[in-house]
Amino acid sequence: MPDNASAQQSGQPAQGPNEHYHQPLNQPRALRIGVAGPVGTGKSSILATLCRELADELSMAVVTNDIYTDEDARFLRSAGVLPTERIRAVETGACPHTAIRDDVSANLDAVEDLEEAYGPLDLVLIESGGDNLTATFSPALADAQLFSIDVAGGGDVARKGGPGITGADLLVINKTDLAPHVEVDVAAMVADAERARDGLPVLALSKHDPESIARLADWVRAVLVRHRSGTHVPTDPGPMAPHSHSHDGS
Repeated sequence: MPDNASAQQSGQPAQGPNEHYHQPLNQPRALRIGVAGPVGTGKSSILATLCRELADELSMAVVTNDIYTDEDARFLRSAGVLPTERIRAVETGACPHTAIRDDVSANLDAVEDLEEAYGPLDLVLIESGGDNLTATFSPALADAQLFSIDVAGGGDVARKGGPGITGADLLVINKTDLAPHVEVDVAAMVADAERARDGLPVLALSKHDPESIARLADWVRAVLVRHRSGTHVPTDPGPMAPHSHSHDGS
């Protein structure tokens, strides 16, 4: 992982956390990948897995989102997947989709602070707080997005659709190792997802399955190659359905 010592040896100025980093004009900024999905589908575990797989070859940072806590950030720091200072928490204080789609300023500030402190970065992972099947990232925040569902949520989840399932750059069906315990047919769930996604990729993932982990890492590498070449175009899976929340305790 690049650090200040290696930067000095290569003739580049060292960057401290309080020094402003200016991105070279001929170098694209870090690829920003958003990870969304309902509560409990393993988003933090996916981030940890990607950090373990890629941190030796890429300069990385992470931004997590929770409503009132920094629980996910603390989990990742305790797991030791990145230096702790490269993991930032955003406490949204409102529904998770607000900070990843409606007003992304808090997340953009966190991402840009990390880029200034530790740039040049190759990859920033942004984890949404747990929301429903309609939560998606604004293209102003995420260059690509991964949506996570899991077998414990039921084998019919992929058929229920929603912008995250149908339009995210990658749909992950997570925790496939639990399928025998919840009586879910993973192959049928993947087939349902593929029909819903009209050719967009679907990945059945288990943190205990090295082959599926390698496929996840390869997907990120492929997106990064396109990002660096200027051929990757961020897409918008679609806005959330109109809805409201009561905040008066009723």
